[in-house]
Amino acid sequence: MTTAPFALARFRDGDAVRIGLVAGDRIRALSDGELGGGLNAFLADPDWDRLEALIEAPGEWHPLSEVTLTAPVEPRQVLQTGANYRQHVIELVAAGLTQNTDRTPEEARAFAADMMDERARSGEPYFFVGLPACVVGDDVPLVLPAYSEVHDWELELAVVIGREAFRVSREDALAHVAGYTIVNDITTRDLVFRTDMKEIGTDWYRAKNAPGFLPTGPLLVPARFVDPADTPVRLELNGQVMQDATTSDLLFDVPALVSAASQTHPLLPGDLLLTGSPAGNGQHWKRFLRDGDVMTGTIGPLGTQTVRCVAEAAE
Repeated sequence: MTTAPFALARFRDGDAVRIGLVAGDRIRALSDGELGGGLNAFLADPDWDRLEALIEAPGEWHPLSEVTLTAPVEPRQVLQTGANYRQHVIELVAAGLTQNTDRTPEEARAFAADMMDERARSGEPYFFVGLPACVVGDDVPLVLPAYSEVHDWELELAVVIGREAFRVSREDALAHVAGYTIVNDITTRDLVFRTDMKEIGTDWYRAKNAPGFLPTGPLLVPARFVDPADTPVRLELNGQVMQDATTSDLLFDVPALVSAASQTHPLLPGDLLLTGSPAGNGQHWKRFLRDGDVMTGTIGPLGTQTVRCVAEAAE
């Protein structure tokens, strides 16, 4: 499940959801007392050594195969980062995802490459806000809304905020990161740009916030076990590799993102900060999600997320 020595998860127990400690291929429930409060209270001041000690302590362990994991976090805020992988943006612009359709694909690619290099030198991260209600586990299918046929995948390394971060420096930013998880930031491509009033620009609310459009998890891995500067990101669609990159292609790294996002509003314990998605989205391949598709996303030691797609039922 994960190459990390241990991780946190949330799993279903009848109608309830419990927090569990994962070690290898087994899981045990954690009480509020063992956590020192609920999940977000623990993340505000995480004592990972205390949890690690529970691996050898008496407790009732269960095989992971016998439980149903759900989203491992309960964020109050979700921040998404746009255009943060150099090659990803180059491919999207070259594929025609732009309001300027006069350029040839080669001209668009060269334009995007220059733009990304300049952003890396002197630009700032680009954030938008997602709905926490869209955060679900991969235990539920991804329902593809019938109003579009261009729903796309975006596998992303997601930062899980620990200690509250407000106007923190880049140098201090990682001290506010409790861990990391996997998020597939689903996007409806034909809703990204407004057509009724192009001057408005992008419409991320409609394009990214249908129910279940943020499949998350299955694990929350402590930050100490993850190298956010060079972690593999790989997505397969029905067994075919579509995204295969590393976070070394990020224009703005995790410390820069946490610092920049915290300048506007406090980032709270348990919040998610998505870092962007690498090249290889459906827009590039001209292949979008369909009923019956299965997406398998793996990011470094964070385990593997499996998302099954189903068409929206006809009314």
